[in-house]
Amino acid sequence: MESRNQSVVIDSIERAGITLHMKREDELHPFISGNKYRKLKYNLLEANTIGANTLLSFGGAYSNHISALAYAGKKFGFKTIGVIRGDELGESLETTLKNNTTLKQAFENGMRFKFISRAHYRNKQTDDFIAALREEFGNFYLVPEGGTNALAIKGCEEILTEKDQDYDFICVAAGTGGTISGLINSAFDRQKILGFPSLKGVFLEDEIEKLTPVKNNWKLIHNYHFGGYAKINENLISFINEFYEQTTIPLDPVYTGKMMFGIADMIKNKYFNKNCKILAIHTGGLQGISGMNQRLLKKNLPLINI
Repeated sequence: MESRNQSVVIDSIERAGITLHMKREDELHPFISGNKYRKLKYNLLEANTIGANTLLSFGGAYSNHISALAYAGKKFGFKTIGVIRGDELGESLETTLKNNTTLKQAFENGMRFKFISRAHYRNKQTDDFIAALREEFGNFYLVPEGGTNALAIKGCEEILTEKDQDYDFICVAAGTGGTISGLINSAFDRQKILGFPSLKGVFLEDEIEKLTPVKNNWKLIHNYHFGGYAKINENLISFINEFYEQTTIPLDPVYTGKMMFGIADMIKNKYFNKNCKILAIHTGGLQGISGMNQRLLKKNLPLINI
């Protein structure tokens, strides 16, 4: 499936002599959108091939991955289990679902939850942890947190198509490194991949190097995480709202919103040469906006108007 490239028409970008388009991967599917569609595609095919009937994965309370996995499971006939970070969320499932639209949608799509402490969650990749889950739930097809594995990267390699070869820079938000690794593998000659991490720290470089060991066509830009994963302030909210008013493109505040803020700031500060062409990848995540607005409301901060 191929997504469209939408021109981003903003005066400041045009004055800089830059061509900026956004690849609307968020339009691929209303519930399995963006990079989640790409990451799940070959994993679901593999699960079906080996005869698995249950999918299990991990995520936080507002995880786009968990939401997409639950819907995909319902659509394609798999049972789904979500191991969710935060044992306090399991104290009253009714209250949690009332206050969390992400988990509510996943629950309504048939997902069964296991809520665990943040300390326990850190062990999710260990053999003992996985063995304990298999003892509790029986056999399942394991999809990593964020969906990143070799099959996910294979799916993300299909984001770029022949029509994208004229762009100089491909920009993408980065979480677990799967989407950017697919782009790194499939980029055309002379293209540079710029990743915008949503988390603090430089550990992601090591992960990407493991996934793309022979590639050097990429760089991570660490200046626009706004303090860390799911951290947000009024400047970012204002940018997302103004961007939507100017372009009709909705941005999520955790990934794509921060990336676009970074691109706009880098254009302003002349990071890119005049006449260069940039393609920004919209990785979806829009389902998380309602949950973020609930948090912003409690903090008396402006809401994301989409």
